[in-house]
Amino acid sequence: MAAQEISSLTMLLFEAVGAFRHRFAEVAAELGLTPLQARAILELEEPMPMRDLAGLLGCDASNVTGLADRLEDLSAIERVPGTDRRYKLLSLTPDGQRFRGELHQRVTEGSLLSERLTRAERRQLGVLLKKLV
Repeated sequence: MAAQEISSLTMLLFEAVGAFRHRFAEVAAELGLTPLQARAILELEEPMPMRDLAGLLGCDASNVTGLADRLEDLSAIERVPGTDRRYKLLSLTPDGQRFRGELHQRVTEGSLLSERLTRAERRQLGVLLKKLV
């Protein structure tokens, strides 16, 4: 019975994650971004090296170079000197900060979390998710 229960929970988690990813992709597209570009903007709370961003995004650092180029073309980020001077940091521009704020607002508007869960249920889910990760 425990194996079936775990299998059912796993499938429900996959479905929930799929629904959130779909909504996130829609929001990103509305802003003219790919989901990966949108995630990068959300992760750049502070300037950081490309390799650190790659780790957060779960991709190879070489992929972040092209991503950074495209975000620079959108005026969302800029490359700034790091303290070491051997590498550059990626930093949000004022346009990037606006993208970030818009992403946060649109992702939370109409979110399944706010539409289907009470505040107490959201807190409980937070505790459970933290325990899993």
